[in-house]
Amino acid sequence: MNHIKLQLFSSEQCRELLDQVSNAEWVDGRTTAGAQARSGKINEQISQTSPVREEIHKLVQKAMWSHPAIKSFCVPRKLHRFLISRTRTGGGYDSHVDNAYMSSGRSDLSFTLCLSDHNSFSGGSLEVDTVTDSLQLELQQGEIVIYPSSTMHRVNKVTRGERVACVGWIESYLKNEGDRITLFQLDTGAKGLLAKHGRSEELDLVFLAYTNLLRSLGT
Repeated sequence: MNHIKLQLFSSEQCRELLDQVSNAEWVDGRTTAGAQARSGKINEQISQTSPVREEIHKLVQKAMWSHPAIKSFCVPRKLHRFLISRTRTGGGYDSHVDNAYMSSGRSDLSFTLCLSDHNSFSGGSLEVDTVTDSLQLELQQGEIVIYPSSTMHRVNKVTRGERVACVGWIESYLKNEGDRITLFQLDTGAKGLLAKHGRSEELDLVFLAYTNLLRSLGT
């Protein structure tokens, strides 16, 4: 499966965000699930009208778009349908695929950002299916994983404590997953050569090709 996983926030930043959400208004998470997935979703979410949710949305988006690897991987048009979820002991989210189109935009990529200290809960891993297997992702505090919205995935049952995470969707300028991966590899390789060997006429041509491919493939 094609995904990217990295540290976005420090533990101190996460603790500050957890303080902000501790007194927010929480609602049943099933209110934002599709009809088919609703019965398997057992969690809570901060109300979509909460100023706290909106403030954290802006902070997370700024941090994501400021990270070169995330920008290169996603080629983001917008981040939308941002949720803050809390899953307590016994909760989880059964297998489901995210809606292709939401009222807020097209879902090309999904992300999960863990705010809780991993030692404060057990279970609750994000599991994403591949073509022949599944990938179980244990996120440390402040880590984010971004993966294709087209994959079947689930949040395994929390067996102890509570897991607080930010979840959202990205509409990319590149609708096709294969195009995104190819351009990400090209951009990453070119930047690596630039850092190692410095600028050259040949490398300028690589960046030219990348830019023009992005221009022609973008929507």
